[in-house]
Amino acid sequence: MAHLVQQMAYVGAEPWHGLGNHLPAKQPIEVWQREAGMDWQIMETPVRFMADTAGNLGSIHSFPEQKVLYRSDTKDALSVVSQRYQVVQPREVLEFYRDLTEVSGYELETAGVLKGGKKFWALAKTGQSSVLKGSDQVTGYLLLATSCDGTLATTATPTTIRVVCNNTLTIAVNGATQAIKVPHNTRFDPQAIKQQLGIAVSHWDGFMYRMRTLAERKVKSHEAMNYFLKVICEAPASATEPLKLANERALKRVQALYEGQGRGSELEAAKQTAWGLLNAVTEYVDHERRARSDEYRMDSAWFGQGAAIKQRALDAALQLVA
Repeated sequence: MAHLVQQMAYVGAEPWHGLGNHLPAKQPIEVWQREAGMDWQIMETPVRFMADTAGNLGSIHSFPEQKVLYRSDTKDALSVVSQRYQVVQPREVLEFYRDLTEVSGYELETAGVLKGGKKFWALAKTGQSSVLKGSDQVTGYLLLATSCDGTLATTATPTTIRVVCNNTLTIAVNGATQAIKVPHNTRFDPQAIKQQLGIAVSHWDGFMYRMRTLAERKVKSHEAMNYFLKVICEAPASATEPLKLANERALKRVQALYEGQGRGSELEAAKQTAWGLLNAVTEYVDHERRARSDEYRMDSAWFGQGAAIKQRALDAALQLVA
């Protein structure tokens, strides 16, 4: 099967899917651009079509309301979009981090291209970190991702990663995610985004305070079952699998992860706590949920249905401590 991750680069441990070019720490943006497969541009051309006429090969006409986006290196078509569509280039995603890495202590950790260039992203450590009971470390990241096929606005997302298992979770405060989205009918302004992110990043302490309350909240067996039913049974099944069977498999697996099979499930912060419930779901979504491949699972966990399940899991966990 062709990989969804076309190319990526990373610092540190090899990613779970085993793909990518390993880089030493603190590489310049230009190296990241080359090694992450982001050293090309999105080009535009008018939509043209051939109209057949009797006895002739036909004449070529333009359709001025739309344009074709394609890669400068391979000439592969990426999408057909309206003339109002504002392109964000791969290099702009990496350039967003230049002053953050040079001045503000951020460290790029992964960057890459999905779906042949239709999506691309970069992920950097923010320098924020907290430790819950039992040495359960949670680290702050900033994910910037965009698409050129209309499936994803340019989105800056403050994210946490639980070190023991690499589970990812979008930072949310008072039920609202702190992601900042720029639609493609609007010009991408990196400095404006960073000003907004300054507010979002300041929410780290408040978010981690809530995670500590989850780690203090002991959970009874019937509460755990009700939680998983609420979170998992709202998730629709795939087109090829009955809803009941898909949910039954997922329920059994998240229960097993919660009850000791999950990475970090035996740590004091997670054992029989609301924090453990949340991490059973995030581990399942990030690493085990049924998908065409690990790369499709990553796409879903960050940008799609998997991300929605994790948000539902966070909301349900916070209700336990409300």
